[in-house]
Amino acid sequence: MIGDAASFVGTTPEAIRSYHEMGLLPESERGSDGQGRYGYESMIRLLWVQKMVDGGIALDDIRDVFAETAPAGADSGHDVAVVQRLRTVEGRMGLLSDFVTDRLEGLPEGFLRQADLDGLLVMERIFGPLGAAMGAGRYLVLAAHPGLREESDRVDAAEEALDDTVPVDDPRVAQVAAERHAFERRLGAAIEDSGQAQRDEALLDSWDALHPAVPGSEGGACQVAGGGDNRVSLRETIGMMPYDYSPARLRCMELTVELDAKELSAS
Repeated sequence: MIGDAASFVGTTPEAIRSYHEMGLLPESERGSDGQGRYGYESMIRLLWVQKMVDGGIALDDIRDVFAETAPAGADSGHDVAVVQRLRTVEGRMGLLSDFVTDRLEGLPEGFLRQADLDGLLVMERIFGPLGAAMGAGRYLVLAAHPGLREESDRVDAAEEALDDTVPVDDPRVAQVAAERHAFERRLGAAIEDSGQAQRDEALLDSWDALHPAVPGSEGGACQVAGGGDNRVSLRETIGMMPYDYSPARLRCMELTVELDAKELSAS
């Protein structure tokens, strides 16, 4: 509903209604109760719109960024250069915090996809700039290991296939969970071999220097945006994310975490 969407993004229902009226957002789907429903694509669009608004981009230019037609000409009064830049992955990357974009420096041109950037956008909103910067490290390793990137794509596709037509107890759910678990193990090993842990420590030190802990506070670096206590369960985290996952996919995620926990307890 619009109130939930506003709370997640960090704006107001009135602002979202104005975005709809101005054509920055498409009209949301309506449920049987008449309330607007905001799925993943709508929430991602809203997050980017809010980033652009907060960045001082003119509302007419924001509308042009998402328009399917070519940007308006220079004589229209719109900033064509800004619109064209924000239509690219590289341009939108600049809307993320410096902590995240600095971490992504050195990636091959064109490696990062819009879906990757959308994921980092969500991560930054939930866990803050440091949490997103830590998460961005996986793309550095994927760029250095093309085979892992291909495997990541296969597992992502298998998870996306767990739609509403797949029962929760379908054998494919457990199979995909096992595939995700195995992939994350291989990725984790590659991250460890890359020496990224040392870079992560330097990142944490840099963050702590810029954001000294307040006496009496938790002092956690990767806290949920807008919250204080960063001890959040998987189910709570999933609930905060703007994903309209099917029950089968949610069960797959839970099984993956269970596999991780079993392996951790056995080690």
